[in-house]
Amino acid sequence: MYYDKERDKTLVFIINNFVYSAEIIAQLYKERWMIELFSKWIKQHLRIKHFYGTTLNAVYPQIWIAVSVYLLVAIMKEKLKLKQEHYTILQILSISIFEKVPVNQLFYNKEYKNNNDPGYNQMKMFDL
Repeated sequence: MYYDKERDKTLVFIINNFVYSAEIIAQLYKERWMIELFSKWIKQHLRIKHFYGTTLNAVYPQIWIAVSVYLLVAIMKEKLKLKQEHYTILQILSISIFEKVPVNQLFYNKEYKNNNDPGYNQMKMFDL
């Protein structure tokens, strides 16, 4: 058992390690909880659902790329004065990534339709 003075609560931990004091165990759980909150933030905001590897050389680049994209979208949102949520902006960008359209048109032009002009040189993959 550990008494938390900040919250005025008694915390009970069921563990099989009797070497460490209750204060140390409570501190370990608190640090573990911060890791859990960080993981939750990563999954919600950086759109990382799983890691492609388990080594540092696999995890670090994936996190840095996701953070870089997050920051670029945040800068774009600020510069273009967009009212959409960060997640909505990422959704719009992900579905229109190969379109030849200025970025600000994607967010401001409500009647935007992807009408390619006749001179648009796009090859067709299927003859539909």
